[in-house]
Amino acid sequence: MKKKIIQVEEKPPLLEAIPLSLQHMFAMFSASVLVPNLLGINPAVVLFMNGIGTLLYILISKGKAPAYLGSSFAFIAPAGVIIATKGLGYPYALGGFVVTGAAFCVIALVIKFCGTRWIDVILPPAAMGSVVALIGLELSGTAAKMGGLILSDTYRQIDPKQAAVFLITLGVAVFGSVLFRKFFAVIPILIAIVTGYFAASVMGLVRWDLVNAAPVFAVPNFQPAKFDWNAISIILPATLVVVSEHIGHQIVTGKIIGRDIIKDPGLHRTLMGDGLSTMLSGFVGSVPTTTYGENIGVMAMTGVYSVWVIAGAAVISVVISFFGKVSAVIQSIPNPVMGGVSFLLYGMIAASGLRLLVEQKVDFGRSRNLAMASVVLVTGLSGAFVQIGQVKLTGMSLGACVAMLLGLIFWVIDRFHAANDYEDAPKETAEEQ
Repeated sequence: MKKKIIQVEEKPPLLEAIPLSLQHMFAMFSASVLVPNLLGINPAVVLFMNGIGTLLYILISKGKAPAYLGSSFAFIAPAGVIIATKGLGYPYALGGFVVTGAAFCVIALVIKFCGTRWIDVILPPAAMGSVVALIGLELSGTAAKMGGLILSDTYRQIDPKQAAVFLITLGVAVFGSVLFRKFFAVIPILIAIVTGYFAASVMGLVRWDLVNAAPVFAVPNFQPAKFDWNAISIILPATLVVVSEHIGHQIVTGKIIGRDIIKDPGLHRTLMGDGLSTMLSGFVGSVPTTTYGENIGVMAMTGVYSVWVIAGAAVISVVISFFGKVSAVIQSIPNPVMGGVSFLLYGMIAASGLRLLVEQKVDFGRSRNLAMASVVLVTGLSGAFVQIGQVKLTGMSLGACVAMLLGLIFWVIDRFHAANDYEDAPKETAEEQ
């Protein structure tokens, strides 16, 4: 049975929109609050600005590019360096965030006047499909770690309870997406999270002490940014990571919803929305924002592309930032639950990359396509990295840069061959003319 599609501009009835929005909000919540927790700041201000930033993004993109903006992981390492530096601290990291957001806006303006044809040149289908697949494949290990299926310093052995919760959540999400009917068919992720949370609670994996200790109301802890060139120089290189990530996410979102959002509303608009959101976040004490793979996965799985639904998720995020108890309940969702749904969502993104390769009829009999896809995938999955100051280019970001470099090199080779073929072609004589 073909799933019902709720298009980008469609406005579902309120009783349907609320659970659909909750589904999007739950999907991004765990990862988005992890960033402020790692940086030692109040998650409430991040939830508030994620919601405000998403609404701003939707407005600037004219409601044509469905995306939820969550906390960017690319800035954790450089921000941590600034926080640990004597004489600086988090307010100076905020100044770096503001400048980074401004850099996004400058890049957006350049793209507006220079166009986006360069994307087709440096990201041909073989490279584009591989980069999209990398977005999901790179994140798949994170989902497995959240489920406790990969041994680490945190999980030194497989915990049967955590594995059970992971499998229950994943099972409900997978089979629910196939077996559920009517409205339940578009909220399998929400149902899976609720089911997984209940199973985790029965097994004693939910931290109710955190919920009990949380205040009923919690005003976000806003704080001003401070500026220092040294701090800015540490933060700014992360711009390359987020811009690469942004382009990849826009491409995969466009393929999922069946529209070229790189052209309409335009990459310059989506990047401007992301940049202004990051600037505002920096000014008030939050973290930089970026489009979220989790929400792209929800769209791919459910067929719900409505910006009204995503805007609803943003409003809910703003509201719960003032309610400590509600925020604590959501934060208490165990990692295996979120790992279970993320495992499927990240896989959906990877499958979208493979779908792109099939739909574009990429011929892997051509050595160029085979070599490009191979190098991009291995670069992204090998753990290789390039260090730029305090910022590490690795995974999808490094893979995207390599794809663009190869695309540009092959384009130059094509132009060179075309010029030589023209010069070598027999010239017509005056009599033949």
